[in-house]
Amino acid sequence: MDGEERPRKIQKLDTDGSHDSEPLMTGAIGGGQDEKPEQALTESETPATTTEKKSEEPTAAENGSAGTAQNISKRQLRKQRQREAWEAEREHRKVIRKEKATARKQKKREAWEEAKKQGKDTKEELAKLFPSTSRKGQRTTQLPITLVIDCGFDDLMMEKERVSLAQQLTRSYSENNRSPFKGHLVLSSFNKLLKERFETTLHKTHEHWKNVRFLDEDWLFAANKATEWMQGPQGGKLVGPFESKADVKPEDGEIVYLSSDSSDTLTELKPYSTYIIGGLVDKNRHKGICHKRATELGIKTAKLPIGDYIQMASRSVLATNHVVEIMVRWLQLQDWGEAFMQTIPSRKGGVLRDGENEQEDTTPQKSDAVSDAVSGSEQGVSAEPVAAMEAGDQAPVGEEEF
Repeated sequence: MDGEERPRKIQKLDTDGSHDSEPLMTGAIGGGQDEKPEQALTESETPATTTEKKSEEPTAAENGSAGTAQNISKRQLRKQRQREAWEAEREHRKVIRKEKATARKQKKREAWEEAKKQGKDTKEELAKLFPSTSRKGQRTTQLPITLVIDCGFDDLMMEKERVSLAQQLTRSYSENNRSPFKGHLVLSSFNKLLKERFETTLHKTHEHWKNVRFLDEDWLFAANKATEWMQGPQGGKLVGPFESKADVKPEDGEIVYLSSDSSDTLTELKPYSTYIIGGLVDKNRHKGICHKRATELGIKTAKLPIGDYIQMASRSVLATNHVVEIMVRWLQLQDWGEAFMQTIPSRKGGVLRDGENEQEDTTPQKSDAVSDAVSGSEQGVSAEPVAAMEAGDQAPVGEEEF
């Protein structure tokens, strides 16, 4: 053993700082010394690992979607299902409306034939049996006055409040457009989620509105442009409430932002003037924001004289469409008290003050708690009542304080 040489030590491979876990393969498995380690792996090992990784990825995605679904509350899911069910029945409702219209025409035809056989006046008989609700033929007069609804509070409202505001805008347009004396109606800052609702859920019904302007710009831009719109042949006539003010010139008009926080009270509407109404439904979370917005720009503010004419059993809270209706009622009647009484919902228990109405003492008064509960419940309006309104149904709306 002494004469035998000891075996040489196996030389360690120089890894040059590499930390690969796989040993460097030489030409033992099917290749020369230049073969790369990846090529030395068997075909059965590589796809197995790849397949295993791919199978894990969809599982993670599914877990993520499940987590997102869990973040939606039960109430939101219920409303979402209601909206989907409403949309799914849209075509069915159209068919029902057509069937009703056809049935009505058939009844009219039969009534006309029966009246003709009996020798009666067919038009008179049809008018008795089928009183018309159409407003065709009713004359409306354009006055040189502008009502601007400021829709620049989009990001301050929740979804249900935007739903309510969309309904209020629809009613505001209807009240102004069918009034005997109407003003120019403008929707300013109409460029965000509110506009998206009209273009999607409400199926662009606003594009068929007449004598109304939709502007991306803010209310101040609209007010300045209104001075041009109120001039010329299409600007309006100095008739009705403005008949005694034929000497008023366009430059005599003013811009007034309506706000309940103002110290000034609106006594009358003036020709060539622009009145801005805040399009905001927020349950007074942002109280005073309209007044602040106007005063920072040096614009005159005023509040409706509701306290001078009406004794309210609850808070003086009015929806945006109520404010528009009160103003067009004044154009027709020139009487604030009567305009308030014809517009304010009876549930608020409003009566004319002493000397205006003898029924004041006999009118039951609601407690503040009941009144607040009633007006507070009006904020939770879902998408379904608004869509139902398109078919002629009535639904409650959110309110603003004036």
